[in-house]
Amino acid sequence: MKLIVGLGNPGVEYAWTRHNAGWLMIDTFVSRLGLSEPQAKFKGAFWGPILHNGERISLLKPYTYMNLSGLSVAEAVRYQNIEPSEVLVIYDDAALPFGRVRIREKGSAGGQKGMMSILGALKTLEVPRLRIGVGEPQGPINMADWVLGRIPPGQKELWCKLEDVAWEALNIWLKYDIQKAMGSINGLKLNDQEKA
Repeated sequence: MKLIVGLGNPGVEYAWTRHNAGWLMIDTFVSRLGLSEPQAKFKGAFWGPILHNGERISLLKPYTYMNLSGLSVAEAVRYQNIEPSEVLVIYDDAALPFGRVRIREKGSAGGQKGMMSILGALKTLEVPRLRIGVGEPQGPINMADWVLGRIPPGQKELWCKLEDVAWEALNIWLKYDIQKAMGSINGLKLNDQEKA
């Protein structure tokens, strides 16, 4: 059993913001899996379990707001009786350029408050994560305003490519393992405008 978690904030004011990258990816996965309306469960929107790529999976969008995501995830992990290593958390990362995706087996939260909450609630750093690059602020704008800003219409085409790569990462992880997913995904650079 695997649990796929996308981090974000509830409310229309957060729709299509960089900070909701995890939620947006869950929406993509739900669509590609042909799933219907979620259940209200584990302080969030919950789909599953279903069988995909030979693995039973569930998907979760916590409604707790980003900084309290651990409350939702810990509840789902306990209920499903799974190990933290069977959870994949998807979230935005401003340290990665827009157009990059990184999958990692374990480690610190790197300053991402939602991931900090999850690592604290699960009491381990060994939680796989898929980081979606949203880039750093351009010009005189603080980080909070940047990540809570909307993804510009001009970047929607690149966003669609990010969705494809995230979907591929998920499927490689499910079919093989995280090491193979890391080898296949982490070197990809989708943004032609990215500086070398």
